Amino acid sequence: MCAGEVRQRRVSYMRGFRQWRWHLDEVFVQINCQTHYLWRAVDHEGELLESYLTKTRDKKAALAFMEKTLKRNGSPERITTDGLRSYQAAMRELGNDDRQEIGQHANNRVENSHLPFRRQERAMLRFRRMASLQKFASVRANVHNHFNLERHLVDRRIYKLRRSAALADWQNLVS
Repeated sequence: MCAGEVRQRRVSYMRGFRQWRWHLDEVFVQINCQTHYLWRAVDHEGELLESYLTKTRDKKAALAFMEKTLKRNGSPERITTDGLRSYQAAMRELGNDDRQEIGQHANNRVENSHLPFRRQERAMLRFRRMASLQKFASVRANVHNHFNLERHLVDRRIYKLRRSAALADWQNLVS
């Protein structure tokens, strides 16, 4: 089974899940002393759905990001965002403004998902090209999603079984 098949199986499962929620946010990233924006979508389980890199933080960028995410992952029941007006304008244009939620602490799921990315960014001593950042973000998301085993929700025996299965899948993918 290849990585694309694993992703397709997960997305088809989640499309049938009624309470599928997304959390959208953007991260400021410096590339050669210029500010760029990495838009990220995380589902209610903490898995990264999509990342999209732009030079701007406006309606056009938010709309492109949301269209790409909706096309690849289907439509969720609720979309949680921060107060950025670009999201509201893009949601209004897509006709999803009734699904949007905005709250002070409602978007903590995606805010906390930025932390491992920031740690790895610091370890790599920043990025020098947009293409390398986009490639890094997408590959890192797939690896993180594959090994995100929700240790805090299951007991040790189940966690060890899932970890062994994930490692076996990974070895099949890379061999």
